[in-house]
Amino acid sequence: MLRFLPVLLSLALTVYCAVDAIQTEESAVRNLPKMAWVMLIVLVPIVGPVSWLLAGRPAKQSGPIAEQRRRWEAQQRDRDARRPRGPDDDPDFLKGL
Repeated sequence: MLRFLPVLLSLALTVYCAVDAIQTEESAVRNLPKMAWVMLIVLVPIVGPVSWLLAGRPAKQSGPIAEQRRRWEAQQRDRDARRPRGPDDDPDFLKGL
């Protein structure tokens, strides 16, 4: 059982990193294109997943600037949700008809 542990850990790390890389947005991936990261993770055991975790994964944003950005993005989403999507949904446009 003990000799299978490194293989299982390597497999678990590879699966975790592959799923993480696939689910990450293309614009957030660092240093290489997303498809190159996925190929590196799958084809090069241990080195590929570790390099993804260190150099490819998007950096976590924390601190006051990141919090301010999250609030601004939430305000933008709220503003876009309230905005009429077409002329049929705009009461001001319908009044003018």
